[in-house]
Amino acid sequence: MRQLTALDQQFLALEDSRNYGHVGSLGILDPSTAPGGSLSLINIQEHISERLPLVPPFRWRLQEVPLNLDYGYWIEDPDFDLEFHVRELALAPPGTDAQLAEQVARIFSRPLDRSRPLWELYLIYGLPRGRVGVMTKIHHAVIDGISGAEILGALLDFSPEGREAPPTLPAPPEAPGQLGMLARGLLGLPRYPLRLLSSVPRALPNVEEVPTIATIPGIKTAGRIVATAERAIGRRRVVGHLNLTPPHTSFNGRVSAHRRFAFGHLSLDDVKAIKNAHGCTVNDVVVSICAGTVRRWLMEHRELPRRPLVAQIPVSVRKEDQLGTFGNRILLMTAPLYSNVKDPVKRLRLTHRALAQMKERHRALPADLLQDANQFIPPALFSRAARLTFSLSASRRAHPAWNLVVSNVPGPQVPLYMAGARLEAQYPISVVTDGMGLNITVMSYLGALDFGIVADREQMPDVWSLIEWLGEALEELRPAARPTRARTAAAAATAPVKAGKRA
Repeated sequence: MRQLTALDQQFLALEDSRNYGHVGSLGILDPSTAPGGSLSLINIQEHISERLPLVPPFRWRLQEVPLNLDYGYWIEDPDFDLEFHVRELALAPPGTDAQLAEQVARIFSRPLDRSRPLWELYLIYGLPRGRVGVMTKIHHAVIDGISGAEILGALLDFSPEGREAPPTLPAPPEAPGQLGMLARGLLGLPRYPLRLLSSVPRALPNVEEVPTIATIPGIKTAGRIVATAERAIGRRRVVGHLNLTPPHTSFNGRVSAHRRFAFGHLSLDDVKAIKNAHGCTVNDVVVSICAGTVRRWLMEHRELPRRPLVAQIPVSVRKEDQLGTFGNRILLMTAPLYSNVKDPVKRLRLTHRALAQMKERHRALPADLLQDANQFIPPALFSRAARLTFSLSASRRAHPAWNLVVSNVPGPQVPLYMAGARLEAQYPISVVTDGMGLNITVMSYLGALDFGIVADREQMPDVWSLIEWLGEALEELRPAARPTRARTAAAAATAPVKAGKRA
């Protein structure tokens, strides 16, 4: 058994009939490299069955503690059914990117069954040139960006031949019943006063960096008083603070139960060339072109705010000894998104400065802030605070905590294979919530930046326009102008693959 953390619990607590806490990805596979030149449902099921010892979360089922006395536990599912989790479907001809994205959005808009391990995988046929899609869907309570990459690493190989099969799994231990879980919860109650006493001195001065706790009445004010006192006596390093108030946009209201998804990619070499020309980082360029793209959308809809948007940027705090432990080890940092700045070069320079300041702020935080925050309040109160955060963000009477998510996940630059089929692209699919109906996540793979954009279906029905505008925002930063556009998978597939770059 393994207990959830407060952040794990938050992704469960936010769920209702419209908000979902799962994430995923859309991989595009070339089955011509697989044995027999094809890829079937049986091939994928056998492949995953063989790799189950390397992916423990695939067999974890949620076991909640009665009365919310403590955070829940992951237990080994004694009735694990692989065929339930691994499924197949086919697109109707001609199998366009728009059809694929629509199908992915519909699958993504369905909640996961909490009576089973919280993941699903879909093999999608009918793509152009015989390609096959693989959509994965797993709850954010189980993984963050780094642990999600670890799961992909267990399922993917460096050659079509694969690797030696790991040892088979032993039978799972018997799971405790409701009385056993109630006993665990009662035994855990006396620990909370002790946890509170040990964690408050470290967590309270930094409470604004943990929004789900900062929403508790009086907590943010108390944190500022303690932080000011620590600075006055020299116990706290002074770091520049960004006083950001997110403006309201049409994608910062109450989300519907349905999603839109769009995907495409940019050349990593093009982004690196711009990075080198302007003396910044790849992440600076990514965040800046996202700002330019969202600016274009806001202008098209006549709602461009005069001040910057505020982006949520997940930052990993996973230590080396925590690799392979899964779960969530992230802080949700805050940075301005300069959609209000017209000049693209000035926008990039401001972004570079703001992200450097965010990194400095992150370095100044206690190494164990996440752990201290986990111990700050009892689970029942934490769940209410998490729900309050999102409900307030969706209200026009209060400012949203963030306007959107922008996340950049580094990935491998060598070809990978699943069940012998070559992975051509890997597009992320992530979370939108009340008050934050737009998520732009990018993963680098094989010389490209693969963008996955998720939006609320009613707030942003024209989400595909963002893919085209990403390329135009990149073009604006190119020192020597030549045509560059973010291309969808189908458009890119018509060109030959060159060494080190995707077509």
